Amino acid sequence: MHTPSSAADHYELYYWPGIPGRGEFVRLVCEDAGVPYLDVARRPVEDGGGEQAVVRALESLPGLPAFAPPILRVGELVIAQTANICRFLGERHDLAPGTDGGRAEAMQLQLTVTDLVAEVHDTHHPIAVSQYYEDQKPAAKLRAAAFRDERLPKFLGYFERVLRRSGGPWLLGDACCHADLSLLQALLGLEYAFPRAFARASAATPELLGLRDRVAARPRLAAYLASPRRQAFNEYGIFRHYPELDPA
Repeated sequence: MHTPSSAADHYELYYWPGIPGRGEFVRLVCEDAGVPYLDVARRPVEDGGGEQAVVRALESLPGLPAFAPPILRVGELVIAQTANICRFLGERHDLAPGTDGGRAEAMQLQLTVTDLVAEVHDTHHPIAVSQYYEDQKPAAKLRAAAFRDERLPKFLGYFERVLRRSGGPWLLGDACCHADLSLLQALLGLEYAFPRAFARASAATPELLGLRDRVAARPRLAAYLASPRRQAFNEYGIFRHYPELDPA
């Protein structure tokens, strides 16, 4: 296991303050690995935090420019895209398989979680991210209905099949990987945003619910999830609970 011990291993995470968002997937890997990281934008503005910290990072960090946060800085190395950051951290900190094939499978699962998260976002912003939810409610209701009835069962069913194939207790067998951690966040977000639809769809995926509980019970993650550092889901992030999008 690689443990940060030098200036080059000092992790800085840049993500919008006030929402768990996509940054939370990165936090979970750091928390489970027990590696220190600086959540830059959550610091006081007078200490260089706030939204402007993210804007500055997008404009001036070295290396390949990032399209959007989250961004992870490790010395002069700058990495963007949630799945890419989780892969990088997982492979550094014993949260990825040891073979090329295993690492590719973990990344495949991580990218599938990314697809799921994108579809969840589009249930409340189906037309444009620049418009408020209230400006696209009719389209959101149609998109959310299709997600609840078609896509949600398909995604949950896929991960259930992966678990049954692996024999558990984790997605890829005997060892937890970064994809397991990201799936936890996605499942908790789905429970928050679509409690009724999630309850219906997950009734057919008992192995997946067991995975959720096992990941959440990992000692470092359990401590983090119970701490004030864990940000609650809210109606400004990816997973939003609008009752009209999750009818009985």
